[in-house]
This record gives sequence, C-alpha cells and structure tokens, in this order.
Amino acid sequence: MTRSAITTHVLDTAEGHPARDVPVLLELRTSEGWRELATGRTDEDGRCTALGPERVEAGRYRLTFDTTAYYGDRAHFFPEVTVTFAITDPQQHHHVPLLLSPFALSTYRGS
Repeated sequence: MTRSAITTHVLDTAEGHPARDVPVLLELRTSEGWRELATGRTDEDGRCTALGPERVEAGRYRLTFDTTAYYGDRAHFFPEVTVTFAITDPQQHHHVPLLLSPFALSTYRGS
C-alpha cells in the first residue's frame, strides 16, 4: 500500500508517548459543505498513514481527532480537536502532526 497524500501523527506530550488508537476524520471543503474523505485510527506509533487518497486536489481540508475516545474517563479540556488547513500544491505530501496533552495542544506542517 502506498502512503496517503495527507498523514498525521499524534503524540501525547503529557505522558511522553505516541497517542495510540485515536479516531481521525479527514474531510474536504466543497461548495456544498464538508465532505468526508476517510476515517482511521492512529497505530501503535501514533501515526495514521493510510488516511484517504494517494492524491488530493488543491483546497481546504480538515482533520478531526476524537480526543474523548482517547482520554476516556481521564480529565481533559478538548473533547475533539479540529485542524483546518489549505493545500495549494497537491503534488506535495502533507503531514499534520498533533502534539496533545489534556489541557493544551499544538500542531504544525510536518514533513
């Protein structure tokens, strides 16, 4: 299997390890609204590399992470995290990591 055009990696910075089994939703913004492209879960290394198509078009995309499913009964502030981003060069690979803790988060354009 080849790698998806859009991938992610979730790291639990409070615990110091990958965030395993986090549900992830990938969507594309269309003229009718958001359209689901794929769903997945992070693997043992916190990565989701088989998420969506191998090629995408230019446009606005979003990844939604179900952090409540990850944290369960543990205290946390963000029930879900949505990261919206724009793809202007569909020839490039787009990696969107999420650094997560119960009360803070950070993301960036990865490689």
